[in-house]
Amino acid sequence: MISEQSQLDHQMMHRALELGRRGILTTSPNPAVGCVLAQNNRIVGEGWHQKAGQAHAEVNAITAAGAEAKGATAYVTLEPCSHFGRTPPCVNALIDAQVKRVVVAMQDPNPQVAGTGIANLQKAGIEVQVGVLEAAAKALNPGFIHRMTTQLPLLRLKMATSLDARTALANGKSQWITSAAARSDVQFWRAQADAILTGADTVLADNPRLTVRAEQWPATRELPTPLKQPIRVVIDGQNRIHDDLQLFASEAPVWLIRHTEANASRHPHCHQIIVKKTADNKIDLHDAMLELALREVNLVWTECGASLAGALLQQQLVQQLFLYQSTQLLGPTARAALELGEFTELSQAPQFIITDRRTIGSDNRIIATPKQEQK
Repeated sequence: MISEQSQLDHQMMHRALELGRRGILTTSPNPAVGCVLAQNNRIVGEGWHQKAGQAHAEVNAITAAGAEAKGATAYVTLEPCSHFGRTPPCVNALIDAQVKRVVVAMQDPNPQVAGTGIANLQKAGIEVQVGVLEAAAKALNPGFIHRMTTQLPLLRLKMATSLDARTALANGKSQWITSAAARSDVQFWRAQADAILTGADTVLADNPRLTVRAEQWPATRELPTPLKQPIRVVIDGQNRIHDDLQLFASEAPVWLIRHTEANASRHPHCHQIIVKKTADNKIDLHDAMLELALREVNLVWTECGASLAGALLQQQLVQQLFLYQSTQLLGPTARAALELGEFTELSQAPQFIITDRRTIGSDNRIIATPKQEQK
């Protein structure tokens, strides 16, 4: 039987998670965090982290609670930080506020914290409980957690296909395979990303903007103001991207991943990242992801062609597949969604576990995770 205290802890942590979700589009490279302060079954202060460099969730909640923070229980979705970063340590703020108890949903995977925040609270005589709604807390910051634990960004690969897994007619026409509702849904997922990744072939063929578009924002979701634009990252192994493309029409940064300095862009919003090359003179994709992580990119949303998509999958760099599937049939001459090479055994084929399936407009949206990610 669940105790009254446990029920209260879950109730308050649910609220802290709700608050934390308010920051998922704005806090990166920091994690989204929510905090609730409660006294005698009553919330006395709430806060969430809104933007990197601004006050953390705990500080905002303490400020809201005022004198009532003393003796309160703090419910935090992530272990309070114990180091000086862009802001002072939250552990110190909780100790100075004289909270009595701290309930933490999950330990911080950041090596700079990694349990030291919890230990410092306990040394100060504060009771600490860890693990309340831990799974939900992990779901709040998948990109941050992945970067901290693997030194790579979490990569989401988006594909829009016909019912027979084709992305365009043989002549290249593809507008529009999926519905307006599906394209609107994509804007929300783009907005969560730190970077939108594509290949030079796609940029030169389609001349996309790769921005989050307010006019296409889902009507069911609140439009954040201001609307953050992700970095546009282009795999450009042959140094073909030039400044006359629509990528450079906005002020959002463009990063070109290359393995030589030749033909460098002079556009003020463009940055060139030089990475290793493979034996066949292509971009080393793993090294490219390492470089993005070093630049504090937590989450990458990928919209690219069949060749790059296949390479990312084969090199096991994809953590989530987002498949938007229309009700059209394009036939055998239409372009395939992926280039994966030939398999001689079914056991060689990549396997996925579907984690979410729903209808978006007239289309299906499937979210799947590579099977090795489930281990």
